Amino acid sequence: MNKYIGHESQLYGVEEHRLVGGRGDGMRLLQVKNGRGLEFTVSADRCADISRLSFRGINMGYFSPCGYVAPAYYDDRDAGFLKSFTAGFLTTCGLTAVGTPCEDQGESLPLHGTIANMPAEQICWEQDEKEIRIHAVIKDEGIFSHKLVLYREIICSTEVNTITIKDRIVNRGDTESPVMVLYHMNMGYPLLSEKAKVYIPSCRVMARNERAKEGIETWRQMLPPTPGFEEQCYFHKFEGKGVAGIYNPDIGQGLVITFDADSLQYFTEWKMMGVRDYVLGLEPGNCHPDGRNKMREDGKLTVLEPGENVTYQVKTTIVDEVEWRKLC
Repeated sequence: MNKYIGHESQLYGVEEHRLVGGRGDGMRLLQVKNGRGLEFTVSADRCADISRLSFRGINMGYFSPCGYVAPAYYDDRDAGFLKSFTAGFLTTCGLTAVGTPCEDQGESLPLHGTIANMPAEQICWEQDEKEIRIHAVIKDEGIFSHKLVLYREIICSTEVNTITIKDRIVNRGDTESPVMVLYHMNMGYPLLSEKAKVYIPSCRVMARNERAKEGIETWRQMLPPTPGFEEQCYFHKFEGKGVAGIYNPDIGQGLVITFDADSLQYFTEWKMMGVRDYVLGLEPGNCHPDGRNKMREDGKLTVLEPGENVTYQVKTTIVDEVEWRKLC
């Protein structure tokens, strides 16, 4: 018990808000702060993803020109996903499709799947003096279709500046189902600028296409916003522990993402240095973003049998200059 405060929200806690007006009208948002400078927003109506992330008042993530868009406006045709791609700090892609729209075993699959545009069926939180825990259930189920449920837990420490996402995906159907997940984590200004330092200690880097090959020697180098910039994607391979980070000396802040590279075997760096489309994606996943048909062709597609489940975990840690230097 802290004798100096009347209510714990003076220091840390969760508050629920609703948006009014525009395409985000009515969306439920959980505003979270840990009392040590870390604040973020959980979008309950968009897969309990993290739309905003800041530290000591400085923004860390990217918010696209779409802004907040409620699930009712989602267009699942081809690349319609981009019309409501808020991005935010985290957009979860999946659960049965990630990446390029494609057709797989007679099923037409949209860009990045549909889970990011599904509201949580249930969401609640609990807190004590050590951590805040948000629990959400998101259902990706349909008649004559796959039946997957995502059980998400977001844990925010009140002692150190970390956020841990633990996801358990369960196949509740009576047939096997592909499971694809990509944690589309989006760095934005002022964390991201041409001064930003990027740290991805992978053992191998591959360019996704010819455009990416043009910059393979400078994949670490960030640029100022560049008119007409065409995205570049790089696939990184880790062994054991996956680590990726970004630090900007201009603001003296950065963050580090850690994950188990044995379960999340793929890591995509999305380098988009356009004007207003200015974002760096640091994206662990159990698949690459070239489409489910390609994953199946490669023999790398994760499939859950009826009743089976799989668990993934991603952790984000805020770092200062001293911690960054220790890392690098």
